[in-house]
Amino acid sequence: MLTYKFRLYPTKEQEEKLLFILEQCRWLYNKLLSIINESKSTPPKRKMQSMLPKLKEEHPELKEVNAKTLQMVVFMLYNNLRALAELKKKGRKVGRLRYKKRGKFKSFILNQSGFKLIETGNMFDRLYISKVGEVSIRIHRPVEGKIKQVIIKRYGSGEWYALICVEEAEAPKKGIERAIGIDLGIKSFLTDSEGRAIENPRCHERDLERLRIEHRKLSRKKRGSKNWMKQLRRLCKVYERIERRRDDFLHKLSRFYVDNYDLIVVEDLEVENMRRNHKLSEISDASWGRFLHYLSYKAERAGKTVVKVSPRGTSEGLSWDDPLRDYISACRILKRGLEKLGLGLPFEPAERRPLLHVTAFAVITGQVASTKQEPPLRMPLSEGRRSQTCRSDSAVFVAFVASQQKASSRRHPPAAAGAPVANASARRSAFIRAVCCCPSFVKLRIGQGLTLTPLKWGDSCF
Repeated sequence: MLTYKFRLYPTKEQEEKLLFILEQCRWLYNKLLSIINESKSTPPKRKMQSMLPKLKEEHPELKEVNAKTLQMVVFMLYNNLRALAELKKKGRKVGRLRYKKRGKFKSFILNQSGFKLIETGNMFDRLYISKVGEVSIRIHRPVEGKIKQVIIKRYGSGEWYALICVEEAEAPKKGIERAIGIDLGIKSFLTDSEGRAIENPRCHERDLERLRIEHRKLSRKKRGSKNWMKQLRRLCKVYERIERRRDDFLHKLSRFYVDNYDLIVVEDLEVENMRRNHKLSEISDASWGRFLHYLSYKAERAGKTVVKVSPRGTSEGLSWDDPLRDYISACRILKRGLEKLGLGLPFEPAERRPLLHVTAFAVITGQVASTKQEPPLRMPLSEGRRSQTCRSDSAVFVAFVASQQKASSRRHPPAAAGAPVANASARRSAFIRAVCCCPSFVKLRIGQGLTLTPLKWGDSCF
């Protein structure tokens, strides 16, 4: 089962109907939960579904909601009960399910029927929703497979989305020719067995100051007022932007490994247990579990193989100060994966060589390259910086900037010693044109000389 996520653009009347459906589903959820809490034992799901016709007679508002949607409310309730039971078996302290407050019921489901996707050939297509009508939807990618159900979800910022679940045929397994091991981390998001060190984007830390500002604004407003609700939506937009940036990075990075390798070996980490350690709080921002999930389902669709091995002893005998610690661990992870499958593929031991540090910006823009195609590095890497002379396009970049500097000095005579050779607009235009010609993503500082440093995630041009 594959899920596509598309943005909905309902009119005011359609949004009122969608909110009405959510409110009726919330009422039904709480009603059924109260019946379960009052009974001595949990009644079977079929018995709860048989009560729906009687509840419709007592509350005619339920007749304005699709019958399948009401049945899926029962399904959601019993799924939550099952999840609590599983947590209790694992030794976790759990209580009872809570009632849903007004505005806390975020989605409803249309299963098998009650929906239809209508193509218009324009920028916006149409999604027919039972009891609502045809709602504008932005289909930014083709939907492949048979649609089984549609989930309509409302986010805290007020935006509506349609989650279209389709059924796809299982892809045949491909032969294993290229294999790689991945070691997840915090300082670097991951280090693989080919010598790449992917920078951790730290999406939450990037917008931390904005979150503090929006939280302070919210605390100054009266709870429940219209201004409080407006500010709450602004705060939700910041959180949603952080989540989208993180998902974009994780999707593109997992897609890179699935497209280029047939076997991917990772550690079988207990992420939930590791998050309880306050010293490892940054794991939540890194989203290791989500990355492994994306990697697994993408590999399954492409017929590739993902193998999880025990993380115990992968860093044994390595010093914390060793810059190649994660790289050697990734090589050990790959070796364990090959031994687990028993494929007998050749394994190259870890080499003492400099790592290729890849920025998060390079991942998002698709600039991650194979280390085998890169020229050898001339000096060790440290703290995410490397010599720009290692890239063949650096000479082109320096020559281009020098020509721009020379042309700018003709238009603007040089000032006293120590002053910049060009004004702000000239520096900005020279930088933009230089970056278009050179894919190294460097930051240019024009003063008495040229300084080339890697452009880090979140850095501004000037």
